[in-house]
Amino acid sequence: MEPKPFPRIIAVANQKGGVGKTTTTVNLSAALADLGYRTLVIDLDPQGNATTGLGLDPWAAEISMYDVLLREAALEDCIEATSVRNLFVAPSKLDLAGAEVELVPAFSREMRLRRAIEPIQDDYQFIFLDCPPSLGLLTVNALAAAGEVLVPVQCEYYALEGLGQLLRNVDLVKKSLNPVLDVSTLVLVMYDARTNLSTQVVEEVRAHFGDKVCRTLIPRNVRLAEASSFRQPITVFDPMSRGAIAYRTLAKEVSGGATT
Repeated sequence: MEPKPFPRIIAVANQKGGVGKTTTTVNLSAALADLGYRTLVIDLDPQGNATTGLGLDPWAAEISMYDVLLREAALEDCIEATSVRNLFVAPSKLDLAGAEVELVPAFSREMRLRRAIEPIQDDYQFIFLDCPPSLGLLTVNALAAAGEVLVPVQCEYYALEGLGQLLRNVDLVKKSLNPVLDVSTLVLVMYDARTNLSTQVVEEVRAHFGDKVCRTLIPRNVRLAEASSFRQPITVFDPMSRGAIAYRTLAKEVSGGATT
């Protein structure tokens, strides 16, 4: 992939749940940080899985993304360092679930995240926005703030189901709120080389989306699931596992070899 100018603000989105969205956010961001890129993960999912996956306790956060979006707290005051050098996180809390409803009457509700990011965006080279698995106001805020969308696609039945709807929604946001938004990257995850189905899905997605699809395939790997339960990126938990090697390769591909 061609190097893109920094800062790169990337919404990680897929309206289907359980497709490896947070796993991809956590492990790709950690691998990019290992390459020397200052990287920020903004956790917009009320479940807070990206927050815990990077070793933070969402309940311990004094200021969370809820305060940033609803109380106009400064994003800078919300950001915390992780145990990985160059990697930072703006944590989520369960009370973010209420933000979907509370944002409805709010003034300029779709642009709150973009306005919050602007003062700090030049401090980072990559900013990942981990979206909830639905198209509510939190995801719309992410799409309005991002320059690109990264979509994890499961190598399983119905992989393309929901993708069409996501692309239509991205198009709506592009027309009404954010003309520079681009679905730049599709990442094939949970790939199992032993099944014909995985191979068929890879071929089908590549036929549809061409060079937007990363060459790197993320394998179905038990160690990836174990890493999240230990609240560590795979690059820390088991750096020589197939999952870690795949995410490091993906980081090189996504960065396009851009110099830090």
